[in-house]
Amino acid sequence: MEYLLDGLTVKEHLLRLAEEGNKPFTESLNPGVEHVLGIRIPALRRLAARIARTDWEAYLDTADTFYMEERMLQGMVLGCVKPDADVEVYLHRVTKFVWIINSWSVCDTFKFGGGKKFIATHADRLWEYLKEWMRAEGEYEVRFGVVMAMSLFTDEAHIAELLSCLDDIRHEGYYVKMAVAWALSVCFVKFPTLTMDYLRHNRLDTFTYNKALQKIIESYRVDAPTKEVIRTMKRKQ
Repeated sequence: MEYLLDGLTVKEHLLRLAEEGNKPFTESLNPGVEHVLGIRIPALRRLAARIARTDWEAYLDTADTFYMEERMLQGMVLGCVKPDADVEVYLHRVTKFVWIINSWSVCDTFKFGGGKKFIATHADRLWEYLKEWMRAEGEYEVRFGVVMAMSLFTDEAHIAELLSCLDDIRHEGYYVKMAVAWALSVCFVKFPTLTMDYLRHNRLDTFTYNKALQKIIESYRVDAPTKEVIRTMKRKQ
């Protein structure tokens, strides 16, 4: 039975929101991604919150993936709900979402439900879960692992292993390389000494390494003298 919200299908809600969106701009941010509606992120999040207050499981069980925003919405709903008491049941739904990610936008707008309490309660399991994704084969699967690990585990307890995990990634996908570079810049801001030592002794490909340096230089949280040092570390192509 198809899930309805206020008597309309989710697709009908999305098509209405698309009328107030910006399709050309969204398409420009997601080159090569088909079936983009251009719905604004705040509008999608409001719809996700509404769905989360209803029979959200019925929605996820019948949700379509034709439009990019339909995929994005599923991730947003998972971020709005209260996770099951059994964390594995919830993570199974997250896994099904990761399998349908088809753009960096769909990937990066996801967050785990349950807030800080959920993260703290299940930190060890979530860390292992994200490490599995960082070892996956799909471009957006690996990006998901990197982005979420960066967001949740760039801390004293995990920084050394996080750097090791990033160094072990061997994937030619552009959005993987960009995610690794982004993550390393965050690591540098939070743990400059440890990350600097890593940057001097790493196994990154040249593109990812130089892009990480660029992102560090662009950060307003890195001082000018340090940026000058970083500039001298760039590799020749």
